[in-house]
Formats: sequence, C-alpha cells, structure tokens
Amino acid sequence: MENQIFQLQYAIDTFYFLVCGALVMWMAAGFSMLEAGLVRSKNTTEILTKNILLYAVACIMYMVYGYQIMYDGGALLAGIAGDDSLVADALALSAEEGFEGGAVYSSASDFFFQVVFVATAMSIVSGAVAERMKLWAFLLFAVVMTGVIYPVEGAWTWGGQSVFGLYSLADDFGFSDFAGSGIVHMAGAAAALAGVLLLGARKGKYGKQGQINAIPGANLPLATLGTFILWMGWFGFNGGSVLKLGDIASANAVAVVFVNTNAAAAGGVIAALLIARIMFGRADLTMILNGALAGLVAITAEPLTPSVLAATSIGAIGGVIVVYSIIMLDKLKIDDPVGAISVHGVVGLWGLLAVPLTNEGTTFLGQFVGALTIFAWVFGASLLVWFVIKLVMGIRVSEEEEYAGVDISECGVEAYPEFTSK
Repeated sequence: MENQIFQLQYAIDTFYFLVCGALVMWMAAGFSMLEAGLVRSKNTTEILTKNILLYAVACIMYMVYGYQIMYDGGALLAGIAGDDSLVADALALSAEEGFEGGAVYSSASDFFFQVVFVATAMSIVSGAVAERMKLWAFLLFAVVMTGVIYPVEGAWTWGGQSVFGLYSLADDFGFSDFAGSGIVHMAGAAAALAGVLLLGARKGKYGKQGQINAIPGANLPLATLGTFILWMGWFGFNGGSVLKLGDIASANAVAVVFVNTNAAAAGGVIAALLIARIMFGRADLTMILNGALAGLVAITAEPLTPSVLAATSIGAIGGVIVVYSIIMLDKLKIDDPVGAISVHGVVGLWGLLAVPLTNEGTTFLGQFVGALTIFAWVFGASLLVWFVIKLVMGIRVSEEEEYAGVDISECGVEAYPEFTSK
C-alpha cells in the first residue's frame, strides 16, 4: 500500500513540476510580446528573433554543461535515459523505512523546470540592450551566460555549494530565495547592466544639455498582452518552486503561493498607477505594466510565509520602487528601453531584503550577503565577457544601421512592411 501511495505521489509531483515548467516556458512568449511592444517598429523582428534564439541557446547550453555545474555533476543525461538514481533511492527508502511524503519527482522534470528559469534570466538581458546591439554578439553572450555565469551563482545558492570554498550562503548566512528574486531576476539584470554600460545609450535618447527624450514603444497592446502572459506564467514560476503537490500540506502551500503572487502583482499595479499620477499627472501605462512585473519580482523571493495583505504590500513597495528607479537610471543616462534593470534588478534586491520581514529563519545580513555575492559575480563576469566580445567583434551596430532599424541590418526583414514608405 505504501509503495502504491509513493508511486501516486511521484506521478503527481512529476506532472505538477512539468506543468509549472510549461507555464514558465510560456513566459518566453510574454517577454517577446512585452519587448516587441516597447521597442520601435523598426526593431521588432530583431527583438523577436533574439527571444526565440536565446531560449534555444539556454536549453542546449544548460543541458550539455550548465546543469552539471549548478548541481555538482548531476547526471542529467543518465536520468533522461531512464537510469534515474533518484527514483531508485526513493523506492528503496520507501521499502526500508516507510513512505513519509517527501518531495520525489523525475530528474528529467527537475531539469526541465530548471532550464526554463535559465532562459528567463537571459530574457531579461534582451530587453535592456534592445535597438542597438548586434544579434550575434548577443547570442555569443547568451552561450556564456546560460552555460557558465548563471549556473555558477545557481550552484552557490540553490545548488548548496560554497562560494569559491570560502563560505556557504545557506549554511553560514542563512540566505533564502524561494523562487529567484535574486538568483534569476537580479542576476539577469546584473548581466544586462554590464552590457548596457559598455553599449551606451540609443542615439537621440539623451540631449547635449542633459535633457531626456522619450522614445515610445510601437505597440502598447502587445506590451500589455506580454505583461498578462508573464503574470500568468509567474504562477508556475513561484508555484512550481514549492517542488511538490501530492499531499495536503503541499497543496495548501501551493494555494498560498498562488494567492500571494497574484496579490503582489495587483499591489504593484495600483502603487505604480498612484505614483505615476502624482509625478506625471496621468496614468502612465508603461509604468503600470512595469509595476505589475515589479510586484511579481518582489514576492518571488518569499511567496509562502507572508499573509496576503503583507504580500500585497511587498508588491506595492516594488511598484513604487520601479517608478523611481526608472527615472533615476534615465538621469544617470543608463538607457534601458523596457525598464528591465529596474524591474528585475532594483526590485529583485528589494524582494531579497523583504524576506526577513515574514520569514523568521532569515536575517537582513544573510540576504544582503547573498545579494552582494550574486551581483558581484554576475556583473563582474558579464562585464568581462561583454568587453571581450566588444574587442573581438563589436557589440553595437553602426549609427546608420541603428537609424534604419536593426530589423533590416540584422534580420533582413521588417515586422510591419506594409507601413514602410516606398
């Protein structure tokens, strides 16, 4: 009987993992639509091309190299082939000691759930460097980011390995990041920031007298659709990080995570709306969209322990932070067309630091050390990689190509050819 219960829970937990992974994969569509809506029409094809290619690159690089780094030589390929030691060990434990309801699932499903997180981190970079980066330079960076940079910081956090043999974030500092406010989102933003600093701003974004010129996106309906897709996908992102579903406690935990994730996003929307109204005198849709994403990023570090009101507040603070951060980065002449560095980086840091407010097992010191470790590694390594790519092949298109739009120079096809004057 115990063995039958074990097999049923194994099936439920594995299936739940796969469905949540599919939801996170659907976030790739969300990023594609969001970024396509926030760039100018002449750069739409290239941004879509980057998003589908980065997803494929992430899947391949994490399969052949990244997963083994992150989980200390985990035998992924053997697991997919059917030699799943995790299943064998669990069956033996069930027979010897009795089934106790632990989280047990296929190692292949674990890989699938992890690889879509890697792609999410890389998607963050795509929007920040939009409209002026060479496609092949971006893809070369994606190879290193998804194959090495992300897996190394993932090994120090979710992988449980020590940081260069000096300290353990979990054991020595009690660092906690439930679903990746820092590990995924802040890491992606750190890589993006390094690229943007070397890349420079888009032509015409900043005037000689210090003025900031708005460059509106081409398709706000697409950007709004992308935000809703991301909002939906986030239930898999956070909900799947519970890791299991097949018992009462886990099912209740998943429900709490879903409710808190949704509440935080709503809080971010309302807060961004109110701040935009106060500062700009109008309801700024792009700020509202980023407010929703900021709320989601903020709650990702700990969506299980807060009450629903606390989750709403955490998301609302994220919505306030993102508006001020976008304005601040513009004043610093850091050109981020979609606000990715603010949404995922600055708010990702807030999400990590908010964890001790509801999780008694963590400290602000531990969270700060974890955030600093992630940022220092990803930013430093990314800056080096971007710099080498810049020396070897260049990372920015020519001024003429930027003016005409990178759709033509990088992809040879326009997204909206019927609107082009002949």
